Amino acid sequence: MPASDLDVPFPVLAVAAWSGTGKTTLLEQLLPLLRRRGLNVGVIKHAHHAFDVDKPGKDSYRLRSAGAAPMLVASRERFALMQETPGQTEPDLANLLGMMALHAPDLVIVEGFKAWPLPKLVLYRDGVGDPAIFQDPWVRAVAVKAEEAQALEAHQVAFDSATPGFSRLDLDDTDAIAHWIARWAEQWQGADAGLPLTHNA
Repeated sequence: MPASDLDVPFPVLAVAAWSGTGKTTLLEQLLPLLRRRGLNVGVIKHAHHAFDVDKPGKDSYRLRSAGAAPMLVASRERFALMQETPGQTEPDLANLLGMMALHAPDLVIVEGFKAWPLPKLVLYRDGVGDPAIFQDPWVRAVAVKAEEAQALEAHQVAFDSATPGFSRLDLDDTDAIAHWIARWAEQWQGADAGLPLTHNA
């Protein structure tokens, strides 16, 4: 996929982890903490399966099935935009971030786009997945359980040579993780700003 020169006007942080690490549970805990810190946080999640946010029988479902593309349904409380993407092999993160820009978030957290060159917070549990996840040069912080820190130490040399100055966080300390994310978003500059987005899968 060719590079996109999209310069997003907000910090983008990928949360990367192997399945079973507890990404969604942690994000459920972090989002309210970040909101309390005054951050309006958008989330983009990559689904590895077919999904539908609509329900068969509803007017919006019937109209979308009849060919509405896109289909936007709105109420006083929320709106949902549904767009069919037949033939698309993988979602284009650059396009999705462009859609997010309309809502002017303070931060966008991306889950499930491990192959994209984005600043990353890696979550790791010893024995779950491959610790080579530390080797990504875009890693900015690693959250690991305190008693499993030796799993990180075993890969310290290679990790440091790839990304000096990374932060180590306690996976059980959600306040500390929220503080790190808020501080990172506030200081978002330089190599992490205006990223040329290229999919390297």
